[in-house]
Amino acid sequence: MDVDPTLLRAFVAVSEAGGFTRAARRLHLSQSAVSHQIRRLEAQLGRSLIFRTTRQLTLTEDGEDLLTHAREILAGLDALTRRFRPSAVAGVVRFGVPETFMGTRLPALLCQFSRAYPAVRLDVQVSSYLDLSTMIAAEELDLAVVLFVAGDRDGETGTFLRRTHFVWAVAETFALAEGHSLPLAFHPPHCLNRQVGVAALEATDLDWHIAFTSPSEHGLRAAVQSGLAAAVLMRDDLEPGMRRIDGHYGLPPLPDADFRLIWSRDGRRSPAARAFGEMLTGMEAAEAPATGR
Repeated sequence: MDVDPTLLRAFVAVSEAGGFTRAARRLHLSQSAVSHQIRRLEAQLGRSLIFRTTRQLTLTEDGEDLLTHAREILAGLDALTRRFRPSAVAGVVRFGVPETFMGTRLPALLCQFSRAYPAVRLDVQVSSYLDLSTMIAAEELDLAVVLFVAGDRDGETGTFLRRTHFVWAVAETFALAEGHSLPLAFHPPHCLNRQVGVAALEATDLDWHIAFTSPSEHGLRAAVQSGLAAAVLMRDDLEPGMRRIDGHYGLPPLPDADFRLIWSRDGRRSPAARAFGEMLTGMEAAEAPATGR
């Protein structure tokens, strides 16, 4: 049996409005048109749905059952329409993101946005935090996720996404012979992790040296996993086979850090970029722990 959703919508309107006149106003139809739709629905189902009197309108038992199903069907049809309605948002979104952000959630975000806004082309740049900030300032990106040391004045810009913490990390099997210099693995000098680590080390008397340099996060993790060197990583990026050594070997404590979403001037004016930013922040909020920061 194929039931016309238009008839179901008329039936729900009559039930909720409590009468044909008010339902007709809600549906922008005449009262006679609404009455005709209800008669058609009753004929199609072969059941009486409404008790009509001069003073009130009540649903039959079949009408009560139908009301529940009709609401579910109409809600599903409305959701289907919203999902596949062509979006008026179009253009290009230039998005910058570091390797360490979102992990497996980033592909899901890109896929979800592409489905929701098929007329928008994504241009994604993966780079270091400081490079991304420079690209935003130069209007080369619309929006980017950037890491700031918590408490820094610059770190108050943009939209807060989540807080993490810098840690010293080594392989589970790492051991430093007594009296030996501590080998370290770093990104190139323009990386925030390196700047944070070096600044902390320079305030100590620890003997250390750089044994490995890589622009890639995977390269840095490989150096750690091999037992070659220690590195500054995000707490959330520790992998099986790694351990924290904060406070060991004379290593100083490291600060908290905030992931923030920053915008260029052009990005804030772009409906497509704003839609992408809203989806990104919504996904982050959904994944955030109940305790907040």
